[in-house]
Amino acid sequence: MSEWWTYRLEDFLIFSPRVYWRMFELANAAFWPLHLLTLAAGLAIVLLVLRRPPRHGLWIALVLAALFAFVGWSFLSSRYAVINWAIAYVAPAFGLQALLLAFGGAARGGLAFERRDIAARLGLLIMAAGLVVYPLLPPLFRRPWTSAEVFGIAPDPTAITTLGVLLAASGGPVPLLFAIPLLWLLLSGLTLHTMGDPQAWPPLLAAGTTVAALALRRIAR
Repeated sequence: MSEWWTYRLEDFLIFSPRVYWRMFELANAAFWPLHLLTLAAGLAIVLLVLRRPPRHGLWIALVLAALFAFVGWSFLSSRYAVINWAIAYVAPAFGLQALLLAFGGAARGGLAFERRDIAARLGLLIMAAGLVVYPLLPPLFRRPWTSAEVFGIAPDPTAITTLGVLLAASGGPVPLLFAIPLLWLLLSGLTLHTMGDPQAWPPLLAAGTTVAALALRRIAR
């Protein structure tokens, strides 16, 4: 028997890119037209962040929490875990992120959106990428529109948009909320890279941009 350190990441993947993207097609067919509602929720979040109204941080956190819980159950546990056994251990992290968002939004002080620094502006760009750019990617990678990844339905755009929101937010719980979306995007990007799929770079780019924005904020202090 080979030792564990002789295995490569691709040895643990038992599915092809065709099976992977077919999973998104089936999810989109099952949940349409819920996409319209989740996208509308995402656009509402962006508008609230731009307006920076007081006492709306709780509602933003609760909407994101509900979507993380939904994606963790409907996509990761119910679909992705069927073709990738490791996802059964990852899916609970989305539930944990939902709890952290809900409690963070309800905590004393909650989330505020008064930042105007470079990191917050990068956060707005990241939000736009998760909400608008991600659903438009399939033709660029020669895939059908039916495999599009949509905020609130698929994990990558949900995590990316959330990171953008967090970059624009301030408050005690905010630093704790970055870890799970960042780790998910790293896992997703590495999985796509291992499959040889060219769409590996968007989740890795989003994660890298978020880390760079946080570093810029820390340097500017």
